[in-house]
Amino acid sequence: MSHVESDPASDAMAGQGVGARLLRKEDDRFMRGRGQYVADIRLAGLQDVAFVRSPLAHARIRAIHVPERYRDVVFTAADLTGVKPIRAVSGLPGFKISEQPVLATGKVRHVGELVAMCVAPTRAEAEDIAASVTLDLEELPAVHDMRKARDADTALVHEHWGDNVFLESAFEVDIAPAFDAPIKVTREISTARQCMSPLEGRGVVATFDHRLDQLTLYTGAQMPHIVRNGLSDCLGIEQGQIRIVSPASTSTGSPSMPIATAACAGSIARRPWIPALTRRILSQPASRPRR
Repeated sequence: MSHVESDPASDAMAGQGVGARLLRKEDDRFMRGRGQYVADIRLAGLQDVAFVRSPLAHARIRAIHVPERYRDVVFTAADLTGVKPIRAVSGLPGFKISEQPVLATGKVRHVGELVAMCVAPTRAEAEDIAASVTLDLEELPAVHDMRKARDADTALVHEHWGDNVFLESAFEVDIAPAFDAPIKVTREISTARQCMSPLEGRGVVATFDHRLDQLTLYTGAQMPHIVRNGLSDCLGIEQGQIRIVSPASTSTGSPSMPIATAACAGSIARRPWIPALTRRILSQPASRPRR
């Protein structure tokens, strides 16, 4: 049995390995103007959706006022019968399960949280309808500092938790030798909260084929199976009845997660008259700060 050492320089020359120059497979369609993104997909009878979002980070919802002439095209959580919230679940010991309603119920927990969706033939009309909806909110204290979120008297994101700690892990490491080091350096290092921002926003086009009994969702999904599974749980339909099409995607983390806008679009698309398109950077999940 023989063993041959690989030469990195030779591998690079041969077009493989680290440092090799590889031809990009996707350039041809983009250079010819044949690239396709979610916003390029226009289905027959397509309707646009604009969302009414919370302007406050933390508030109780007293009322949602919808003009009478728009009652049939504005949807709130009360209209999404049977749609379950997005659940954050983990097998890690001590992890606290949380739920995010696809449209806020009871209270809002972050700026930009979806409160209502407005449907119209064009984006401009949908935005005008959204602007006509007013929210009666009772502002609550907001927590914007990771350390203050652990204070005993701080505002709670989920009251039934009793605190704001969603996961607490413990491990044992012998650090006694470090205290005997001749030179000791103490630093506090932190990273700010970040907003995931893929080149293509999380647009959604949803349509339901009543002949096939199948929901098709066009979206920039990095992991389409996770999105499909999340939608199946939210909408209460079998995974085999959901088809996820990702015309283009960037691996920034957020495209791998189910989002509320997709669940909303999927819900109303199941009505026989309406495919829906949604898009907005505020719907992106945010990365937690670290310290």
